[in-house]
Amino acid sequence: MAAEQGGESETGRVVRALRDEILDGVREPGSKLVERDLAADLGVSRVPVRDALKALVAEGLVTPRPRTWAVVREFTASDIADLQEVRAALEVLTFKLAATRHSRAGLDRLRAALDEETAAAAAGDAVTARRAAADFHEAVTAMAGNELLNELELTLRSRMRWLLGQHNDLERVAGEHRELYEAIARRDVDAVETLLMEHMESGRHLRGLGRERG
Repeated sequence: MAAEQGGESETGRVVRALRDEILDGVREPGSKLVERDLAADLGVSRVPVRDALKALVAEGLVTPRPRTWAVVREFTASDIADLQEVRAALEVLTFKLAATRHSRAGLDRLRAALDEETAAAAAGDAVTARRAAADFHEAVTAMAGNELLNELELTLRSRMRWLLGQHNDLERVAGEHRELYEAIARRDVDAVETLLMEHMESGRHLRGLGRERG
């Protein structure tokens, strides 16, 4: 998810650094994000920090507070249920389209994410495994060949990466992704749909999140 660093603006660098720290769990939900402190930590002025916080608010990862600080968003049970519903609706279509439309280059990208996730899971490297797992889902979206789905994925990307990272069973998730990869590669749409529904259901149980609203 990290952007290319060549030509990256200060604001872009701050957004990327803070986003990664939030998604990787370095900055916990509810923790303060104070402009002055962040500027000192990152070696920039307060202007790019302020702009970065606004961007992360728009991405759904940060909650604004009065004046010059914000907090890392604390997702409620209702927030999570909403994310689960949207994910279920979009991913069934996305994975089925990927199974029918994929190219060799798309499969290669998907396999690279899967191999990275599998190796990291076996090594117990949770951060890398979770990032690669999210890359796997984003690669499937790209393979679907639908520009509107791509636009929706970009809008929801940060929140979905957060949701996909809320588990500790790294090897189980990697194994489910391997089964999905194999079904996509052989263009087995029915198997893809069945495996995906099982994958999303097991994800809800692994996270213990979003079962109830309120």
